[in-house]
Amino acid sequence: MKNSRRRFLKFCGTAAVGSGFVPYVFSQPRTLADETQAKNDRVALGLIGSGSIANANINAAKSWIDVVAIADVDAGRATDFNAKHAGGKADVYDDYRKILERKDVDVIHVATPDHWHTKPVIEAMLAGKDIYCEKPLTLTIDEGKLIRKVQKETGRIVQVGTQQRSTFNLFVKAMALVAEGRLGRINKVQAAIGPAPSCASIPVVDVPQGLDWNRWLGPAPAVDYRFFQGPAVKGKDGTERRPNPNTNCHYEFRWWYEYSGGKLTDWGAHHVDMAAWALTLNGQPLAPLSVGGMAKLPVEFKDGMAVPKDRYNTETEFLFTVEFPGGTQMVIRHDTDNGVLIEGEKGRIFVSRGKLTGAPVDALKDDPLPEDAIAKVYKNLPMEENERKGHWANFLHCAKTRKEPISDVHSHMEALNICHLAGISGRLGRTVKWDAAAEQIVGDEQANAMLARPYRDGFAIEM
Repeated sequence: MKNSRRRFLKFCGTAAVGSGFVPYVFSQPRTLADETQAKNDRVALGLIGSGSIANANINAAKSWIDVVAIADVDAGRATDFNAKHAGGKADVYDDYRKILERKDVDVIHVATPDHWHTKPVIEAMLAGKDIYCEKPLTLTIDEGKLIRKVQKETGRIVQVGTQQRSTFNLFVKAMALVAEGRLGRINKVQAAIGPAPSCASIPVVDVPQGLDWNRWLGPAPAVDYRFFQGPAVKGKDGTERRPNPNTNCHYEFRWWYEYSGGKLTDWGAHHVDMAAWALTLNGQPLAPLSVGGMAKLPVEFKDGMAVPKDRYNTETEFLFTVEFPGGTQMVIRHDTDNGVLIEGEKGRIFVSRGKLTGAPVDALKDDPLPEDAIAKVYKNLPMEENERKGHWANFLHCAKTRKEPISDVHSHMEALNICHLAGISGRLGRTVKWDAAAEQIVGDEQANAMLARPYRDGFAIEM
């Protein structure tokens, strides 16, 4: 992969029209799918974390990228990924920092568990790399402050994997309705993100062969590996299926505060992001005054930390209200249709991954949006029909042109901070008040101390 930087600078030039249909016809180029596919113009990518999300993302980006290096603490996953996506030709490492040292790697994809996002993202920026990082970008609010600081200092392009920002027929169209004033001033937004699971005590078992458990834990506290999977059950079609395992590792890390923010940052990073984007497009600053409400915790908590260490501990049910200046409210809840409800003085719309409804949507039959409405919301950047592919196209185009991507770290953290504040409120069982200018919780030292978490010795960010 010699001269990959030269190849990358040639990539994402003028985009051709015609590979995918997107409503409305724009005068500017719309897609990247038909840009040159010459071998020497492909992008060399280094991957950190090779689980299910990485598989989905690399499938989406395979038209433009070559995976040349893989880092994973699970040797089996890395081997499987290499065979599937790189023909076994990628170099495999157990330490991602070796990828950051390589001059032939153009971009980095961080697809690790949440608690492993901030450290490699910052170190990759300092190494001169552009990064596509899965959501949520951070485990804490203070991590977000640091990422934003380093991004400003280095000028690196960082795209967050909130691909709903590239879903043109649904979410971006909804944002265009807001931006065009079809709803009037927004009074209330609601992000419904569904409940989270609980479980019984999970036994300590031997670490699977090939998994470096110490490095998987990384910055998080050192604990035992836990895993339990029930027996197979027979479905209605007669097929036997084993239930999903309970564990404090792959995928199920989402339900442990040690590694995640639970449903609030898992799905909240998507739907709260949409609700926040709508407020911003409506001219309302994302400066929450307070966050509070109801949260059902599956285990006992003391001083904001789970007491039992043997089972899932993130909120299973919740109803939070976020108060903004001027009386605008955001509601984050588990108990209604998954999606985003946006209510304004002139009407309201509901948008999810399956539908966009409401009187302002129906009115488009007789009063369509201006031809360039969606393009303006999308920063006049190239588009693809498929949201995940489009999100990658947006990132690669911005990495070449040095334009701000559609899901930049600054707008992402404005929304994600709301999710983090809700998590703090839920864990402490009380409303927290937020000073948006100082980025501090006020009048509550215990809550304010939860803006950060200590990193375990040996896993500090290398600045």
